[in-house]
Amino acid sequence: MGKLLSLLARDDSTCCGPQRYEVFLDFENAAPTDTEREVYEEVQRVLRDSESILQEIQCYKGAGREIREAIANPAEEWQQKAWNAVSPLVVKLRKCYEFSLELERVVPRLLGQLCSGNLSPTQHLETQQALVKQLAEILEFVLKFDEYKMKTPAIQNDFSYYRRTVMRQKMIGMHDEGAVNSELANRMSLFYAHATPMLKVLSEATSQFVTNNEDIPIEQTTETLGTMAKVCLRMLENPKLVGQFEREETQLLVLRVMVGLVILYDHVHPVGAFARGAHMDVKGCVRLLQAQPPIRAEPLLNALRYTTKHLNEENTPRNIKSLLAA
Repeated sequence: MGKLLSLLARDDSTCCGPQRYEVFLDFENAAPTDTEREVYEEVQRVLRDSESILQEIQCYKGAGREIREAIANPAEEWQQKAWNAVSPLVVKLRKCYEFSLELERVVPRLLGQLCSGNLSPTQHLETQQALVKQLAEILEFVLKFDEYKMKTPAIQNDFSYYRRTVMRQKMIGMHDEGAVNSELANRMSLFYAHATPMLKVLSEATSQFVTNNEDIPIEQTTETLGTMAKVCLRMLENPKLVGQFEREETQLLVLRVMVGLVILYDHVHPVGAFARGAHMDVKGCVRLLQAQPPIRAEPLLNALRYTTKHLNEENTPRNIKSLLAA
C-alpha cells in the first residue's frame, strides 16, 4: 500500500467517536491492488495523455496577427494565410475537447469504486490509494487546464474566426469541413465558452454519477470528497507527513487537490461547501493557503473566489467571506 500511515481511526472508546484525519495518502507511489486494477488501468489510459494536453493549452500562441491581417485585407492571399494559421490550432483545440469527453467517461467509473459499497470514506482512502491518487491527478489537471485557458483569450478568438470562416465558405458554396464538422464545432464552442470548461465537465460528470446511482446517497459522495480534502489539509499541516514526500512539487499537488476538492464539493452538494455543517473545513484550507508564498497561494485562492458556486450566497458565514475577500 506504498507508504500509507494508517493513523486514521475512530476514538478507541467508542466505534461512533469522532474521526481523525491524520493519514498519509501516497500521491507519489501508490500502486493498484488486484481489486483496483481494472478501473485503475482504464483511467490510466486516459491520464497518460493529460500532460500533452496541458502542454498544448499552456503553449497555445494563437493566430491573432494573421486574423487581424485577414480582417484588414480582404484579398484571398490574406484569407488563406489566416486559415492556414488557424486550422492547426483548431485541431489542437479539438484534441483538448475530446480529452474532456474521455474524462467525462471515466470519472463515474472512478467514483463508483471510491463511493460505493459498505466502506466508509476513510476506509476507501486507506484501501484504494491508487484510485485516490488518480482522482487527485484529475483534479490537478482540471485546475491547471482551466487556469491556462483563462489566461489565453486567443483560444476563443481563434475558434470564433474559424467558425465565421466556415459559415462564409458555406454561403458561397466553397465549404470544406476542415478540422471539425459543424456539429462538433457547435459542441466545442459551448465547451470553450465557459471560463472553466474542465471544471464544468468534472462537476457535471460527478452530478450525473449521483443521479444515475440512486443506491448511493449524495451524502456518501460528498462526504468522500470532504474527507479527502480534510486528509489533504491535515497532511499539509503535519511536518512529519510533508517530510515523507519524495518530490518537492508533491506539496503543491496536494494543495491543488485540496482546493479542487472544495470546489468540486461546492458544485455537487445542494448547499455547497461554505454553509455551516458542510463536511468541509474551508476555513482551515484558506488559512493554510494564506500561509503559503503568494506565488503558490494566490492562483488557488482565486480559484476558490471565482470558480466556486455558493461563496456569495447568504448562508455563507461572514468570516469565510472575509477570509476570501480579494
